Amino acid sequence: MSEQAALGGQFVDVAGVKTWVHDVGSGPVVLLLHGSGPGVSAAANWRLTIPALVDAGHRVIAPDQLGFGQTLPPADHEYSVDSWLEHAVALLDTLGVERASVVGNSFGGAMALRLASQHSDRVDKLVLMGSVGVPFPITEGLDAVWGYEPSVENMRALLDLFAYDTSRMTDDLAQQRYESSIAGGADERFAAMFPEPRQRWVDSMVLPTDEIRSIAAPTLLFHGREDQVIPLTTSLNLFHLIERSQLHVFGQCGHWTQIEYADEFNTMLARFLS
Repeated sequence: MSEQAALGGQFVDVAGVKTWVHDVGSGPVVLLLHGSGPGVSAAANWRLTIPALVDAGHRVIAPDQLGFGQTLPPADHEYSVDSWLEHAVALLDTLGVERASVVGNSFGGAMALRLASQHSDRVDKLVLMGSVGVPFPITEGLDAVWGYEPSVENMRALLDLFAYDTSRMTDDLAQQRYESSIAGGADERFAAMFPEPRQRWVDSMVLPTDEIRSIAAPTLLFHGREDQVIPLTTSLNLFHLIERSQLHVFGQCGHWTQIEYADEFNTMLARFLS
């Protein structure tokens, strides 16, 4: 199966929002929620994960979340944790999915945590990767990501922040991601999401401790030891708070565990979800 065929992709009307979603494979459903970098999309975040999960016997649903990629928000939309969560739940309703395992990357982890806490009847298993959702002082890396101003040079600097092995971050990749970050007004939408002071956006995604403790879904946590965007302490805190959890830390790995250690990540993910 080619990568393009494996990823698929189509527009779906989700509560009046024209939503771009990859919906491929058959079997137990896995919902993939991407992170919040400039120019990010479900395809960019999950291009190595979707085919592996389909091959492992899953139906994979990976949307461009509200305001990202090809999913455009309504006019005068105000971004908030609640609006992103409502859009994710509405997507499941639209696709007729009653329950799914949920995989959340970084910002997407905050959405996944809320799904598992506030809609526990909809979540089978939970997987969090370098997740936001507990308190921490905003890192220089995350501040740079959310404060991105479009240029190839700035995009290249961000790519070097995301990865431990910066040799993977080529000029061609920086050019491609820069073009994605400005396509169709994506830069204006992104600038509206996390304006200064940016610590408040970290704080807005924090789930109260008692709600995290209430999560009953079996949970797998991933983190890169050298992550410069989301500190490892966030996953350590979640590991202590979620009773049915396990944690895997990749050494010599930055923020992109699913890309830097794709084979190992996909193997552990498929085994956990099986």
